Amino acid sequence: MVSFTSTLLGGSLYPSSLLLVLLLCVTGVVSSSSSSNLTKIGQGYRLISIEETSDGGLVGHLLVKQKNKIYGPDIPHLQLYVKHETNNRLRVHITDAEKQRWEVPDNLLPREQPPASKQTIGRSRKNPITVSEYSGSELIFSYTADPFGFAVKRKSNGQTLFNSSSDKSDPFGEIVFKDQYLEISTKLPKDASLYGLGENTQPHGIKLYPNDPYTLYTTDISAINLNADLYGSHPVYMDLRNVGGEPYSHAVLLLNSNGMDVFYRGTSLTYKVIGGVFDFYFFAGPTPLGVVDQYTSFIGRPAPMPYWAFGFHQCRWGYHNLSVVEDVVENYQKAKIPLDVMWTDDDHMDGHKDFTLNPIAFPRPKYLAFLDRIHSTGLKYIVLIDPGIAVNSSYGVYQRGLASDVFIKYEGEPYLAQVWPGAVNFPDFLNPKTVSWWGDEIRRFHELLPVDGLWIDMNEASNFCSGKCRIPKGRQCPSGYGPGWVCCLDCKNITKTRWDDPPYKINASGVQAPIGFKTIATSAAHYNGVLEYDAHSLYGFSQAIATHKGLQGLQGKRPFILSRSTYVGSGRYAAHWTGDNKGTWEDLRYSISTMLNFGIFGVPMVGSDICGFYPAPTEELCNRWIEVGAFYPFSRDHANFYSPRQELYQWESVATSARNALGMRYKLLPYLYTLSYEAHISGAPIARPLFFSFPSYTESYGLSTQFLLGRSLMVSPVLEQGKSEVKALFPPGTWYSLFDFTQTISSEGHYVTLEAPLHVVNVHLYQNTILPLQQGGVLSKEARKTPFSLIVTFPAGATEGEAKGNLFLDDDELPEMKLGNGYSTYIDFYASVSKGAVKVWSEVQESKFALNKALVIERVSVLGLDGSGAPSSLEVDGIPVKDVSKIELSTLEQQHIEAVADGVKKTVVVEVKGLNILVGKNFAISWHMGIKS
Repeated sequence: MVSFTSTLLGGSLYPSSLLLVLLLCVTGVVSSSSSSNLTKIGQGYRLISIEETSDGGLVGHLLVKQKNKIYGPDIPHLQLYVKHETNNRLRVHITDAEKQRWEVPDNLLPREQPPASKQTIGRSRKNPITVSEYSGSELIFSYTADPFGFAVKRKSNGQTLFNSSSDKSDPFGEIVFKDQYLEISTKLPKDASLYGLGENTQPHGIKLYPNDPYTLYTTDISAINLNADLYGSHPVYMDLRNVGGEPYSHAVLLLNSNGMDVFYRGTSLTYKVIGGVFDFYFFAGPTPLGVVDQYTSFIGRPAPMPYWAFGFHQCRWGYHNLSVVEDVVENYQKAKIPLDVMWTDDDHMDGHKDFTLNPIAFPRPKYLAFLDRIHSTGLKYIVLIDPGIAVNSSYGVYQRGLASDVFIKYEGEPYLAQVWPGAVNFPDFLNPKTVSWWGDEIRRFHELLPVDGLWIDMNEASNFCSGKCRIPKGRQCPSGYGPGWVCCLDCKNITKTRWDDPPYKINASGVQAPIGFKTIATSAAHYNGVLEYDAHSLYGFSQAIATHKGLQGLQGKRPFILSRSTYVGSGRYAAHWTGDNKGTWEDLRYSISTMLNFGIFGVPMVGSDICGFYPAPTEELCNRWIEVGAFYPFSRDHANFYSPRQELYQWESVATSARNALGMRYKLLPYLYTLSYEAHISGAPIARPLFFSFPSYTESYGLSTQFLLGRSLMVSPVLEQGKSEVKALFPPGTWYSLFDFTQTISSEGHYVTLEAPLHVVNVHLYQNTILPLQQGGVLSKEARKTPFSLIVTFPAGATEGEAKGNLFLDDDELPEMKLGNGYSTYIDFYASVSKGAVKVWSEVQESKFALNKALVIERVSVLGLDGSGAPSSLEVDGIPVKDVSKIELSTLEQQHIEAVADGVKKTVVVEVKGLNILVGKNFAISWHMGIKS
């Protein structure tokens, strides 16, 4: 859903959106930060003692060298704690040695705790060591004592991954540690490619771009705002380097929830943080997949998703009544466009109040009958809830919340804000009582309306007002007239505390807006006196945890939650969509980079509003967008209240593109679901940049217009108006068109111009792969019952080769996604070609579930075989197939789009049809590519 602040900085939808920018410019809040970025503050700290801890770590003490008052007084005495927590994870923790400081709560993100700060300074060594090293399996920590700086190196090749020491020639200074201003920097080699630091709409593509601003602070401004702090905060980056032809990647997480600016200059990176501690985690990699595996091992593995979540979703803000929703479902069925999940925004609510139903537009008896009908076919239904709870004496949710004392406080009273229902209080999800109350409200609502998932929106948290507010006397709020996002409370600014007006101004909203602007006042208090100033960026994360816990207690099913605001670890509980985007070609292009970043962040179930949230997309753009969106991990069409209808059946041409692209998605559902299992057990992103599979191929490092699903399925969409072809980069090897197996590209690593008329999207499968497909359909429940085909790819014309693939099947209603429970099956597929002998076989783990479902493999297609001889001597499980069998063996000659590489002869697809092999049993198929008679 859009809000006032969503459009404030977007500019084009509402003229009033310029008011904030104009106001900030006139009042001088907006200032150039480039000059202050280069200011060196103080002389840092010196290490006065260091010793080993009982758990094998190091603890040291630092004293400030020279105090100054820039951004406040220095904290004079710091404690350093260093530990190799695993073979590939190093932690460096620096905090006040005298007083406890704010850190991300352990109950939100469980982790080892550093030793308690010592209250007195240990004796300094008579002969302090100026350079020392602390070595682990993969990483080495080293330090200099005066001024204190530390470095992290890779043990295998000695490469420096992080170095905080400053030279006179560096644009950054030594470590700064004040109550409300922390600064630390690292040197970087010129050839390091960096990714991450979000949520951010990056106009230059997926790679971090020198001198672009990177501010992390959860904010409700539209995703159309470039280089600005958006809905999520993920202070982590991946660094990919090519050293002598060998790729090495690692990641760096600064676990800190306070607002921060990160300045990337190409050869250095500087953090400027307005609170908390330095809590760095270094992940050794060295592969991109290894990095994400290590990262999600720490922050939490991505949540298991139900199978239906990989179907297509339809939503709109502005489905005014139940009959409109029913019509949308019916029209999708008439158009034969796949649809699995229907959504409503806040339209179903009574006066925009959470956990209520509009008795006129969505009468409960008819609503329940509608849900019964769609549930009987397999369709699912999801609704929105916002965190703001309407202040209303007749509203049970509010009354129960007030009685349980669950709301964030300001000066001892529930903090008053305004969102869609008018005056609201915000639940404090850091309070255990709030989590219990929230779960009970979810239960009550589910008894009222048995929905299949929840969409938590506006949870940055978004507020249509700022400051200290009260409900106006003598006038209605909201009035019911005009835009609902205009503040109608009586409010006054809060600037009396250092939390509301900190000494260092992060680049909030891209214009250095006050950090309490259009959100909860930063001097408001959470449970146990925690300040909103510190916990702000955790709000959506804590709500997702509470929502997940509430849903998990219902009927024992696997929860599905979609959250707008996210933080480190959110992927363990929720999926994400990229917020309020625009129906433009630029936004279509940006959506790919944002999607790929969230895979790195450990939130693999991600997608953007297909065709754009607002304003109206053109017909051509919507055609092209569904051809991209059909391959987002989370695929949903969603539009604004004020935009014309844009369901995929609204244009016949878009319906055609949708049937084609979504038709392929539904065939790929078993593959996507298997990727989600891999994500759940290893963190592996579903959608990946090309460098994940081709880290040695430096041409792919900045590629932001194509992406992979898994290791080997590449999507190369049209992203420009009026184009009927696309220039796509093909890493070295053989690639096969998924829509036409005879179309082959043997690449040495170059761009290829592909035909792409309006209803065509180019999807290619890489060599050495086995891809399981089903026959598809318009509903995942039915599609997953259809017979399987296996697509096997070898390098074109190879006489020796191997291919692999896998398949995960389970009862997706169960909360857990794992093997060994009797309700899941995992199959490894293998294939080989050697001296004309072709073999395809499987190894099944936990066969019971697949056998009970009686799923079968009907066809095997092997691509890229040497076509100089015909296939013969077909055997299935060691038994020769006679001519009278229903099994057919056939060949198709392949076309090479590019000039065939040297040594590649005529190639063919060999298809074995008419099989009836049980998926749950091991099988083996073989034949020979003999010489033609």
